[in-house]
Amino acid sequence: MKELERDLGLPSVLAISVGAMIGSGIFILPALALKIAGPAVILAYLLAGLLVVPAALSKSEMATAMPEAGGTYIYIERGMGPLLGTIAGAGTWFSLSFKGALALVGGVPYLLLLFDLPLKPVALALAALLILVNVVGAKQTGRLQVGIVVVMLAALGWFAAGSAPSAQTGNYADFFADGIGGLLAATGLVFVSYAGVTKVASVAEEVEDPGRNIPLGILGSLAFTTVLYVAIVAVLVGVTDPGSVAGTLTPVAVAAEVTLGRAGVVAVILAAILALVSTANAGILSSSRYPFAMSRDSLAPPSLSAVSDRFGTPVNSITLTGVVLLVLIAFVPILDIAKLASAFQIMVFALINLAVVAFREGSAEYEPEFSSPLYPWMQVFGAVTGLALLTQMGTVALAGAALITVASVVWYLVYVRPRVRREGAATDAIRRQVGRESLTEVETARAEAPREVLVALTRAGDADRERSLISMAADLVRPDDGRVVAVRFQEIPDQAPLTDAVTVQSESDISFETRTEALADELGVAVEADEIVSHDTKHAVVNFADERGVDTVLTEHEPLRLRSRLLGDPIDWVVRHAPCDVLLVDNRGYDRPEGVVLSGAGPYPPLSVNVAEAIAAAGDGHVSLWYPADEHTDQQRRTVDDYQSELSELLSVPVRGRSLRTDGGQPFRPDLLVRRGADDRLRSLLQGDGPRFPSPGCTTVTVYPHESSRPSLSRRLLERLTF
Repeated sequence: MKELERDLGLPSVLAISVGAMIGSGIFILPALALKIAGPAVILAYLLAGLLVVPAALSKSEMATAMPEAGGTYIYIERGMGPLLGTIAGAGTWFSLSFKGALALVGGVPYLLLLFDLPLKPVALALAALLILVNVVGAKQTGRLQVGIVVVMLAALGWFAAGSAPSAQTGNYADFFADGIGGLLAATGLVFVSYAGVTKVASVAEEVEDPGRNIPLGILGSLAFTTVLYVAIVAVLVGVTDPGSVAGTLTPVAVAAEVTLGRAGVVAVILAAILALVSTANAGILSSSRYPFAMSRDSLAPPSLSAVSDRFGTPVNSITLTGVVLLVLIAFVPILDIAKLASAFQIMVFALINLAVVAFREGSAEYEPEFSSPLYPWMQVFGAVTGLALLTQMGTVALAGAALITVASVVWYLVYVRPRVRREGAATDAIRRQVGRESLTEVETARAEAPREVLVALTRAGDADRERSLISMAADLVRPDDGRVVAVRFQEIPDQAPLTDAVTVQSESDISFETRTEALADELGVAVEADEIVSHDTKHAVVNFADERGVDTVLTEHEPLRLRSRLLGDPIDWVVRHAPCDVLLVDNRGYDRPEGVVLSGAGPYPPLSVNVAEAIAAAGDGHVSLWYPADEHTDQQRRTVDDYQSELSELLSVPVRGRSLRTDGGQPFRPDLLVRRGADDRLRSLLQGDGPRFPSPGCTTVTVYPHESSRPSLSRRLLERLTF
């Protein structure tokens, strides 16, 4: 495979970044920002430049780790997964489209200073021309782009140097008249001025010594552009009457006319038109490549990645982008365009910072030549301040960001998720952290074996079922020399007095106590028998457990009768109100099982692990850690293997991993299955409570830890989504 020659040195990197930034940020936005913050707009440009630093460092790092993958969307998709990749792709696409629209809507007024033409029709005509240029494949040459940058810098340098002596100190009075809110709102508005700082990452494969030149080029161009912006805006405020520039469509030309006369205006107009048309063209070119790239990754319809045989360009992607651009120019006010462009850029830069954390903490191969300093505090600062800045930009910006985010999530759920089986480094990083926390909890809970288990018998007259439940309870308490309390609960009608039912012990009760006493001798565990008569069994079970202070309630999960279906399952009520752990048994017999299976890929609740280990140890057996073979990505499989390996080191019985097909195509007959009980808090959010498991045909123990030891809803969501 051919590789691109690395022939771009540091000067080229600096030129690319500077050229990508200078445009609407200085020729248009100062007037809009002045209206919001007054003279403090000078500080707004400085603050915006500082807030871009974390994203610049983060993207520099990722560009040196993945120099072949130029593009913000790809970095975020690889780091954060298809969902956030979809959001980032859509957000970046809209941000660049808005920036292109802003350049045209803001650039045409400079042209109209020379020619008497209508603004919107001229902007639409220029947009249509640039869209056509992109469709037929005409490209800017490197010399033309360098020439544009030279003209811009020369004109702006002349303006700043020639106008600075005319600045009036009185124009800086009441610097913070609009308060901190005005400053932050203006900062958010001008944030898009620095959006091009990381554009060099798209050509990272062509940069020589990328570990040095990419970060130096990005940070150097950011510092240069920030100083240039601050200087020009400071001069602009200083040479014009207070309020005279605010709201005008050609702020730099207005200021140039005051200090440099007609020649200065012409120079500024030339630089502005060249810069803004170049920015608009680059915006169409780069933004149209986002739906193209997303289509190749199956995040968008295949038609958007089709390349025209005639022109060699992605015509459908360019056309879609062009339609969005024309709609923005025709119907959206320039201030709203600027706010939305900045809002989407802030959102994307926040995701860039989080993507670095995902790559570093995950297990994906990631070896950057340059590492961002002050990790992870720099990235956290960038993400938090970006989101905070977003909240200060007003309803339009917030609504736009929220709308794109929600629409992207819906698109992911409806279109992407059924087609894509990938995950980002962030998912794996979170999964590994959740696994580590779970293993710590299991290790802590191993010393908390139950000392007293209540076997609640709610069915009468079945000695084999009683034996199974009591034997299981005995195996649970034996490691700690505990006690089993076997109680028969009898429910009588509400109209029957309880005193009549408890005065005389029945033959069945006597037989039960005799069997229990013999079973205690056989099992070598203290077993206490009792009978309780009540009008409501579920309340009686919970009250007895509370008064006795047992550690665990073990009972059968009975089939629902008609009354239960109408009024609710009484066992579910016991689970919710019991003062201790609850084990529900689907009883198909119990005879010292050797093969005990923990269902689900993990992480396993400590109670499930303790139950499985105690039962396997009693039968000199083993524990199998089941996982669904057909529901895992390769990365997830590796992480789950590592988790299960570490868990097996904690247990005192042999542990085996078992891959199982969930479509019934592979026979599976364990001796006993231990599984986590469904969490009511998740049922409305997720389907089921763990991976699908085929009917095992054996006794199944469903564990319900007491509420005090259950994980939080957010933790359960993380477990469910990552494992």
